[in-house]
Amino acid sequence: MEKTALNRKPNNLSKLRARLVEAEGMLRAIRSGDVDAVVVAGRQGPQVFTLQGAERAYRLLIESMNEGALTLTADKMILYANQCFARMVKCPLEQVIGSSFRRFLSADARATLRLLMKRMARSGSKIQVQLNAGDGSKIPAHLSIRPLARNDSKSATFGIVVTDMTETRRNEEMLRALTHRVVQVQEAERVRVAVELDDNITQLLCATHFRSQALAEKLAAGDRRLRRDATKLREMLGKTAEEVERISRNLRPSVLEKLGLVAALRDTSTEFARRTGVSVKLACAQLAARLPADTELTLYRILQEALRNVEKHSRARHVTVRLRLRTFVQLAINDDGIGFDPERHAARRKGKGGLGLLSMRERATYVGGALTIKSVRGAGTEIVVTIPLPPGPGASHRIGRRNQT
Repeated sequence: MEKTALNRKPNNLSKLRARLVEAEGMLRAIRSGDVDAVVVAGRQGPQVFTLQGAERAYRLLIESMNEGALTLTADKMILYANQCFARMVKCPLEQVIGSSFRRFLSADARATLRLLMKRMARSGSKIQVQLNAGDGSKIPAHLSIRPLARNDSKSATFGIVVTDMTETRRNEEMLRALTHRVVQVQEAERVRVAVELDDNITQLLCATHFRSQALAEKLAAGDRRLRRDATKLREMLGKTAEEVERISRNLRPSVLEKLGLVAALRDTSTEFARRTGVSVKLACAQLAARLPADTELTLYRILQEALRNVEKHSRARHVTVRLRLRTFVQLAINDDGIGFDPERHAARRKGKGGLGLLSMRERATYVGGALTIKSVRGAGTEIVVTIPLPPGPGASHRIGRRNQT
């Protein structure tokens, strides 16, 4: 019996060597893209998925892509993956093909992908996910998913194009930092111009106003025409000085700095209603504590820009401004004007200069918030900006009584 066992050992070694050679050949075929079929063990037994020879040219093209490409079964088993995806998830290609795509996804992303693949139409779908790489890092990625033709196989397969969004996110962060810097420079320039107006232009206008008044008083009482012209000149100078003072006050919101956000919103709304004749209703929470300075300035500037748009474009008769505070601060501005199509407006303004809606959106993004615009032609416009607040010991005591004007 011992002799029989000894005779079997060389045979076992030969079989192991043959299997090793076969495995190495399979790995080489996978790396070179020569695999024409993959056998996957499923719930209903082994299934063979074939790649017809005519598809080899397409496979070579996909291998040269700068994006990841996958073919999945309905059970999320990876039938095919190109080298770009393997490099993206930092795993050898032979460990990717034949494994489950779920290993690269978070629990939330798995659930989302499962629902999409169940409900997907021929047009496919797109989602944003975080991929779990082999080294433990997280990779932001965009998945474009589309069901594939079944051909001779009874099991559905799905094609996925995976785009690494790391560089895009880095560029977005750089753009956000640049926007931050631009906003800072804009505010500094506004303060400088306001100081110049106060120290020079306003003083000169006031002095000229007083001189014109003195001149009008010195004119002979019988020369009514000259006295009337002098009086009109004095009134024009007075209105010009008031307008320059208003511009200076808007450039440098001293009310915001000294009295806070609610007082600044009330002051701006009151001034706008008095000057334009448009009714403004202000309903806001009385804040028991000051918000972060950047948040207050952002909300103030967004209200300014929204009221400016109402004055120039909306033809509204009534505006409502609401300020709410929870774990976030929210400013909502509604008007009953003619409205507009936000998408067409964005397309028309693309590539052109100017501020407006783009300025408001960038300001909200700068402080980590979001701005939404809802507008229908003939039914007015609603602008809502929501900004999260940092947690703090006084966060739950920031709301006082509701203030309406």
